[in-house]
Amino acid sequence: MSPAKKYAYAWITIGFFLISIAGHWIFGWFAFVNEASEHGQQPEVASYLVVMGRDTFENWQSEFLQLLWQVVGLAYFLYVGSSASKENDDRVEAKIDALIKLQAGKDADAMIDDIDRRYLRTHGHAQPHGSDNEDAQSLP
Repeated sequence: MSPAKKYAYAWITIGFFLISIAGHWIFGWFAFVNEASEHGQQPEVASYLVVMGRDTFENWQSEFLQLLWQVVGLAYFLYVGSSASKENDDRVEAKIDALIKLQAGKDADAMIDDIDRRYLRTHGHAQPHGSDNEDAQSLP
């Protein structure tokens, strides 16, 4: 898979971000010019940069950083396995272990240990990218 396809969502998001920030600054300039002319003043680029920098940072802080933390931060913690995200995994893991024990009998513990080792599991929890391990891919 090419990097463009692999990261298509990121490229689209970056594109939306760049278009929206450019639009914000362009239309902000038009509003700044209109406001300056209403007061009989000439628009100054330095004043515009200060005003737009402040407005952009306020929007960034109040909207984007909150959303970034909620979506990316929580997805990250789910991925690395926070204690809250492990509850369902632990339940499924226990059920599968019980089924293996029913089917495999006395060889079950060795089989479960082998699976855990191949998939980089420790105490029932997978490490990030454990399925990328060559040993894990060779498991029958």
